[in-house]
Amino acid sequence: MPEGDTLRRVAARLQPLVGHRVEAESPHPRGLATGIARAVDGRVLERVEAVGKNLLLAFEGGVVVRSHLRMTGRWRVGRVGSTRSGLPWLVLRAGGWEATQWNGPALTLERGAVARLGPDLLADGTDVADVVARIRRLAEPGSLVGEALVDQRLVAGIGNMWLAEALWQARVSPWRRVGQLGDAELRSVLEWARTAMRAAVAGERPRRAVYRRAGRGCPRCGARIVARGLGEANRTAYWCPGCQPDAGVVWALRPRSGDSSRDALLRDPVRR
Repeated sequence: MPEGDTLRRVAARLQPLVGHRVEAESPHPRGLATGIARAVDGRVLERVEAVGKNLLLAFEGGVVVRSHLRMTGRWRVGRVGSTRSGLPWLVLRAGGWEATQWNGPALTLERGAVARLGPDLLADGTDVADVVARIRRLAEPGSLVGEALVDQRLVAGIGNMWLAEALWQARVSPWRRVGQLGDAELRSVLEWARTAMRAAVAGERPRRAVYRRAGRGCPRCGARIVARGLGEANRTAYWCPGCQPDAGVVWALRPRSGDSSRDALLRDPVRR
Protein backbone atom coordinates (compact mmCIF):
# COMPACT_ATOMS: atom_id res chain seq x y z
CA MET A 1 0.00 0.00 0.00
CA PRO A 2 1.42 3.44 -0.90
CA GLU A 3 2.50 5.31 2.24
CA GLY A 4 2.87 8.98 3.10
CA ASP A 5 6.10 9.56 1.17
CA THR A 6 4.63 8.02 -1.99
CA LEU A 7 1.61 10.33 -1.82
CA ARG A 8 3.93 13.32 -1.47
CA ARG A 9 5.69 12.32 -4.66
CA VAL A 10 2.33 11.92 -6.44
CA ALA A 11 1.28 15.40 -5.27
CA ALA A 12 4.54 16.81 -6.67
CA ARG A 13 3.92 15.17 -10.06
CA LEU A 14 0.45 16.74 -10.24
CA GLN A 15 1.68 20.30 -9.66
CA PRO A 16 1.91 21.20 -13.41
CA LEU A 17 -1.92 21.07 -13.54
CA VAL A 18 -2.38 23.46 -10.60
CA GLY A 19 -3.64 26.90 -11.56
CA HIS A 20 -5.27 25.67 -14.77
CA ARG A 21 -8.89 25.02 -15.71
CA VAL A 22 -9.19 21.27 -16.22
CA GLU A 23 -11.06 19.06 -18.63
CA ALA A 24 -12.23 15.95 -16.81
CA GLU A 25 -13.68 12.60 -17.83
CA SER A 26 -14.16 9.14 -16.33
CA PRO A 27 -13.71 6.39 -18.95
CA HIS A 28 -14.12 3.57 -16.40
CA PRO A 29 -17.74 2.87 -15.36
CA ARG A 30 -16.82 2.75 -11.67
CA GLY A 31 -15.07 6.10 -11.96
CA LEU A 32 -18.05 7.52 -13.81
CA ALA A 33 -20.34 6.38 -10.99
CA THR A 34 -18.47 8.59 -8.52
CA GLY A 35 -19.66 11.75 -10.33
CA ILE A 36 -16.25 13.35 -9.84
CA ALA A 37 -15.55 14.14 -13.49
CA ARG A 38 -18.86 16.00 -13.79
CA ALA A 39 -18.19 17.90 -10.58
CA VAL A 40 -14.71 19.15 -11.52
CA ASP A 41 -14.90 19.52 -15.31
CA GLY A 42 -14.24 23.16 -16.23
CA ARG A 43 -13.04 24.14 -12.74
CA VAL A 44 -9.61 25.52 -11.86
CA LEU A 45 -7.43 23.12 -9.87
CA GLU A 46 -6.26 25.35 -7.03
CA ARG A 47 -4.16 23.01 -4.91
CA VAL A 48 -2.92 19.41 -4.62
CA GLU A 49 -1.61 18.13 -1.30
CA ALA A 50 -0.90 14.88 0.48
CA VAL A 51 -2.28 14.33 3.97
CA GLY A 52 -1.08 11.05 5.42
CA LYS A 53 -2.02 8.39 2.87
CA ASN A 54 -4.63 10.63 1.22
CA LEU A 55 -4.30 12.88 -1.80
CA LEU A 56 -6.50 15.99 -1.83
CA LEU A 57 -7.24 17.94 -5.02
CA ALA A 58 -8.91 21.27 -4.25
CA PHE A 59 -10.87 22.95 -7.06
CA GLU A 60 -12.44 26.37 -7.25
CA GLY A 61 -15.84 26.65 -5.63
CA GLY A 62 -14.79 24.57 -2.60
CA VAL A 63 -14.90 21.22 -4.42
CA VAL A 64 -12.39 18.75 -2.93
CA VAL A 65 -11.56 15.34 -4.38
CA ARG A 66 -10.02 12.77 -2.03
CA SER A 67 -8.01 9.89 -3.45
CA HIS A 68 -6.85 6.94 -1.32
CA LEU A 69 -4.91 4.37 -3.33
CA ARG A 70 -5.00 1.41 -0.92
CA MET A 71 -3.30 -1.58 -2.55
CA THR A 72 -4.23 -1.15 -6.22
CA GLY A 73 -4.67 2.55 -7.02
CA ARG A 74 -2.16 4.55 -9.09
CA TRP A 75 -1.78 8.07 -10.49
CA ARG A 76 0.15 8.71 -13.70
CA VAL A 77 1.06 12.08 -15.19
CA GLY A 78 2.27 12.74 -18.74
CA ARG A 79 1.89 15.05 -21.67
CA VAL A 80 -1.53 15.21 -23.34
CA GLY A 81 -1.62 12.61 -26.08
CA SER A 82 0.69 10.13 -24.33
CA THR A 83 -0.08 6.54 -25.23
CA ARG A 84 -2.16 4.64 -22.69
CA SER A 85 -4.25 1.49 -22.68
CA GLY A 86 -7.15 0.56 -20.45
CA LEU A 87 -9.78 2.65 -18.72
CA PRO A 88 -8.69 5.04 -15.95
CA TRP A 89 -11.17 6.05 -13.28
CA LEU A 90 -10.43 9.74 -13.74
CA VAL A 91 -8.66 11.82 -16.39
CA LEU A 92 -7.67 15.46 -15.78
CA ARG A 93 -6.21 17.56 -18.62
CA ALA A 94 -4.76 21.04 -18.19
CA GLY A 95 -1.78 23.08 -19.30
CA GLY A 96 -0.66 20.46 -21.81
CA TRP A 97 -0.57 17.75 -19.12
CA GLU A 98 -2.79 14.76 -18.48
CA ALA A 99 -3.20 13.08 -15.08
CA THR A 100 -4.90 9.69 -14.92
CA GLN A 101 -6.10 7.80 -11.85
CA TRP A 102 -6.23 4.01 -12.18
CA ASN A 103 -7.97 1.25 -10.20
CA GLY A 104 -9.56 3.57 -7.62
CA PRO A 105 -10.37 2.25 -5.16
CA ALA A 106 -11.32 5.24 -2.96
CA LEU A 107 -12.16 8.35 -4.98
CA THR A 108 -14.67 10.64 -3.31
CA LEU A 109 -16.00 14.20 -3.23
CA GLU A 110 -15.44 14.77 0.47
CA ARG A 111 -12.72 15.37 3.01
CA GLY A 112 -14.47 14.14 6.15
CA ALA A 113 -12.16 11.13 6.38
CA VAL A 114 -9.16 13.47 6.42
CA ALA A 115 -10.64 15.45 9.30
CA ARG A 116 -10.53 12.26 11.39
CA LEU A 117 -6.83 11.69 10.78
CA GLY A 118 -4.07 12.26 13.28
CA PRO A 119 -1.22 14.67 12.53
CA ASP A 120 0.63 14.05 9.25
CA LEU A 121 4.11 12.87 10.26
CA LEU A 122 5.66 14.56 7.21
CA ALA A 123 4.00 17.95 7.65
CA ASP A 124 6.29 20.83 8.59
CA GLY A 125 4.02 21.83 11.46
CA THR A 126 4.00 18.39 13.09
CA ASP A 127 5.96 18.10 16.33
CA VAL A 128 7.01 14.54 17.17
CA ALA A 129 6.63 15.27 20.88
CA ASP A 130 2.99 16.18 20.24
CA VAL A 131 2.48 12.92 18.36
CA VAL A 132 3.91 10.96 21.30
CA ALA A 133 1.54 12.82 23.64
CA ARG A 134 -1.40 12.03 21.32
CA ILE A 135 -0.54 8.33 21.30
CA ARG A 136 -0.33 8.35 25.10
CA ARG A 137 -3.70 10.08 25.29
CA LEU A 138 -5.66 8.07 22.73
CA ALA A 139 -4.07 4.61 22.45
CA GLU A 140 -4.87 1.87 24.93
CA PRO A 141 -1.75 1.10 27.01
CA GLY A 142 -2.27 -2.60 26.24
CA SER A 143 -2.40 -2.13 22.47
CA LEU A 144 0.47 -3.39 20.34
CA VAL A 145 2.88 -0.72 19.16
CA GLY A 146 2.81 -2.38 15.73
CA GLU A 147 -0.90 -1.59 15.52
CA ALA A 148 -0.84 1.84 17.14
CA LEU A 149 1.72 3.37 14.77
CA VAL A 150 -0.27 2.46 11.64
CA ASP A 151 -3.54 3.70 13.15
CA GLN A 152 -4.07 6.78 10.99
CA ARG A 153 -6.22 8.37 13.69
CA LEU A 154 -3.12 8.57 15.90
CA VAL A 155 -0.49 9.55 13.33
CA ALA A 156 -1.02 9.74 9.57
CA GLY A 157 1.36 8.48 6.91
CA ILE A 158 3.03 5.35 8.32
CA GLY A 159 2.25 2.01 6.67
CA ASN A 160 3.58 -1.53 6.97
CA MET A 161 6.92 -0.90 5.28
CA TRP A 162 7.94 2.18 7.25
CA LEU A 163 6.58 0.63 10.44
CA ALA A 164 8.81 -2.44 10.06
CA GLU A 165 11.92 -0.43 9.21
CA ALA A 166 11.43 2.22 11.92
CA LEU A 167 10.84 -0.37 14.66
CA TRP A 168 13.95 -2.28 13.55
CA GLN A 169 16.04 0.88 13.62
CA ALA A 170 14.87 1.62 17.18
CA ARG A 171 15.25 -2.05 18.29
CA VAL A 172 11.57 -2.15 19.30
CA SER A 173 9.45 -5.27 18.75
CA PRO A 174 6.06 -4.72 17.05
CA TRP A 175 4.66 -6.98 19.78
CA ARG A 176 5.58 -4.61 22.59
CA ARG A 177 2.66 -2.90 24.31
CA VAL A 178 2.31 0.87 24.04
CA GLY A 179 2.31 1.12 27.81
CA GLN A 180 5.65 -0.74 27.98
CA LEU A 181 7.47 1.84 25.84
CA GLY A 182 9.02 4.97 27.23
CA ASP A 183 8.51 8.32 25.51
CA ALA A 184 12.12 8.25 24.31
CA GLU A 185 11.53 4.93 22.52
CA LEU A 186 8.40 6.22 20.81
CA ARG A 187 10.19 9.40 19.78
CA SER A 188 13.08 7.37 18.36
CA VAL A 189 10.73 5.34 16.16
CA LEU A 190 8.78 8.36 14.94
CA GLU A 191 11.81 10.57 14.36
CA TRP A 192 13.58 7.93 12.29
CA ALA A 193 10.39 7.32 10.25
CA ARG A 194 9.93 11.05 9.66
CA THR A 195 13.55 11.57 8.55
CA ALA A 196 13.61 8.49 6.31
CA MET A 197 10.24 9.25 4.72
CA ARG A 198 11.29 12.82 3.96
CA ALA A 199 14.47 11.51 2.37
CA ALA A 200 12.35 9.11 0.29
CA VAL A 201 10.25 12.03 -0.97
CA ALA A 202 13.52 13.48 -2.28
CA GLY A 203 14.35 10.16 -3.95
CA GLU A 204 16.70 8.73 -1.32
CA ARG A 205 14.81 5.74 0.06
CA PRO A 206 17.06 3.64 2.35
CA ARG A 207 17.74 -0.04 1.72
CA ARG A 208 15.26 -2.28 3.53
CA ALA A 209 16.52 -4.13 6.57
CA VAL A 210 13.53 -6.35 7.47
CA TYR A 211 10.48 -5.57 5.35
CA ARG A 212 9.65 -8.56 3.11
CA ARG A 213 12.91 -10.24 4.14
CA ALA A 214 11.46 -13.09 6.23
CA GLY A 215 13.84 -16.01 6.52
CA ARG A 216 16.95 -13.95 5.75
CA GLY A 217 19.62 -12.89 8.19
CA CYS A 218 19.24 -9.64 10.09
CA PRO A 219 21.84 -7.15 8.78
CA ARG A 220 22.61 -6.12 12.36
CA CYS A 221 22.74 -9.31 14.45
CA GLY A 222 22.40 -12.14 11.93
CA ALA A 223 19.29 -13.71 13.49
CA ARG A 224 16.60 -14.88 11.08
CA ILE A 225 13.96 -12.26 10.27
CA VAL A 226 10.42 -13.46 10.82
CA ALA A 227 6.96 -12.38 9.74
CA ARG A 228 3.47 -12.85 11.11
CA GLY A 229 0.01 -11.30 10.91
CA LEU A 230 -0.37 -8.78 13.71
CA GLY A 231 -3.48 -7.49 15.45
CA GLU A 232 -7.11 -7.44 14.39
CA ALA A 233 -6.30 -6.25 10.86
CA ASN A 234 -3.79 -9.12 10.49
CA ARG A 235 -1.21 -6.85 8.83
CA THR A 236 2.04 -8.71 8.19
CA ALA A 237 4.72 -7.55 10.60
CA TYR A 238 8.42 -8.12 9.86
CA TRP A 239 11.03 -8.00 12.62
CA CYS A 240 14.17 -9.56 14.05
CA PRO A 241 13.56 -11.43 17.32
CA GLY A 242 17.29 -11.22 18.04
CA CYS A 243 17.62 -7.45 18.29
CA GLN A 244 13.92 -6.56 18.67
CA PRO A 245 13.08 -8.86 21.57
CA ASP A 246 9.83 -9.07 23.46
CA ALA A 247 10.58 -10.76 26.78
CA GLY A 248 6.94 -11.81 27.17
CA VAL A 249 6.80 -13.94 24.02
CA VAL A 250 8.34 -17.28 23.06
CA TRP A 251 8.38 -17.86 19.28
CA ALA A 252 7.89 -21.23 17.59
CA LEU A 253 8.64 -21.58 13.87
CA ARG A 254 5.64 -22.52 11.73
CA PRO A 255 5.96 -22.50 7.91
CA ARG A 256 2.73 -21.63 6.14
CA SER A 257 1.11 -24.80 4.78
CA GLY A 258 1.87 -25.44 1.11
CA ASP A 259 4.20 -22.44 0.76
CA SER A 260 7.98 -22.71 1.08
CA SER A 261 8.84 -19.13 0.11
CA ARG A 262 10.95 -17.07 2.48
CA ASP A 263 8.18 -14.57 3.09
CA ALA A 264 5.90 -17.41 4.21
CA LEU A 265 8.01 -18.17 7.28
CA LEU A 266 5.92 -17.29 10.30
CA ARG A 267 6.22 -17.65 14.02
CA ASP A 268 3.52 -18.31 16.55
CA PRO A 269 3.62 -16.32 19.78
CA VAL A 270 3.09 -17.99 23.10
CA ARG A 271 2.73 -15.48 25.94
CA ARG A 272 4.48 -16.47 29.13
